[in-house]
Amino acid sequence: MVGVTETVPHEPDTDDNAPAEVGVGPWEGPLPEDERYDPDLLRLGDRRNVLDEYRYWSREAIIADLDERRHDFHVAIENWQHDFNIGTVVRNANAFLAKTVHIVGKRRWNRRGAMVTDRYQHVEHHDTVEDFIAWAEAEGLAVVGIDNLPGSVPIETTPLPRKAVLVFGQEGPGLSEPVREVCSMVCSITQFGSTRSINAGVASGIAMHAWVREHVFGQRP
Repeated sequence: MVGVTETVPHEPDTDDNAPAEVGVGPWEGPLPEDERYDPDLLRLGDRRNVLDEYRYWSREAIIADLDERRHDFHVAIENWQHDFNIGTVVRNANAFLAKTVHIVGKRRWNRRGAMVTDRYQHVEHHDTVEDFIAWAEAEGLAVVGIDNLPGSVPIETTPLPRKAVLVFGQEGPGLSEPVREVCSMVCSITQFGSTRSINAGVASGIAMHAWVREHVFGQRP
């Protein structure tokens, strides 16, 4: 199914691994009338892993505020064998304010690595590569592969399209052949050690930051 935003049950938005002292306790003083504030959080305290400016805000209010500022790039990752990097990709997408994360292949993925950021990040699913490609074409997005394939260009010195979807393959096999065929370019990340590759979670953070440096801060390659 294409373009369906993933939903999760309403439950306390906390990071199970976070120390108990993270965040703030119950609101002190007269309660604010701003509708962005969540009554339960005001009453019980806000221990979520969010910026201080979002303390006591409801999840819906935070998402709405982020939606006003999201960048022009999307992120996609192929998921044919339940790739454990997807959670990290989602967390990075939230950090760099990507419009949406697109999961191509299996719908189920391990959310643990997302550290609950998937509750603020739009995540959509595409059953097949063909569905994903059709969506990208309809949106007028350049498909940019991130992989160290022969003929790839270094992301450090290559301008990236502003309206783009950065695509990552699965750990091990990398980008599938159908995705390679539709990429307007494939960018590699220059490495200096003995390993042949870095995992998709790490690569996604590097690639998103490269886009942000160019299109937000104007630091051209």
